[in-house]
Amino acid sequence: MIIAVTGTPGTGKTKLSKRIAKQISGIYVDVTKLAKEQHLDAGYDKKRKCAIVDVKQVGRYLLAHYPHGRSTIIIDSHLSHDLPKSYVDLCIITTCDLKELHRRLLRRRYGKEKIRENLDAEIFQLCKTEAIWNGHKTIVVDTTEKVDVKGLVKRIKETFPSQSI
Repeated sequence: MIIAVTGTPGTGKTKLSKRIAKQISGIYVDVTKLAKEQHLDAGYDKKRKCAIVDVKQVGRYLLAHYPHGRSTIIIDSHLSHDLPKSYVDLCIITTCDLKELHRRLLRRRYGKEKIRENLDAEIFQLCKTEAIWNGHKTIVVDTTEKVDVKGLVKRIKETFPSQSI
């Protein structure tokens, strides 16, 4: 099973992804780290001060190196909802209260413009909208407070009874 965890930066994707992977003994994949290590980027965005990830290259790499069926794979990235629907079994979208998200982004020392851009993305539920447009089965998880990961894993198992998780 392939689970993509997506959401606006700062909403808790990484923490949730790692907790799910630990709970189910799955394989955790950090797309940002993977893209950097495997040179799956398309340059650097000076304005946003980050690498531009080539989602198509990432998808091809994941298909080649993490095939379906061996174990559950948790893909952590604010771009993971852009992976093909045929590859992703479930897309978990993390959301967060705007005040808390603002605090988290300030702690990351994001600039004013980058904070505004990410708050706008959260207000408009951009990741959720794009995941739905891409045809993904979705679950939305609010990470403002601590998430019941055992309950979430139970919900995933109930949604996908034929999958081994």
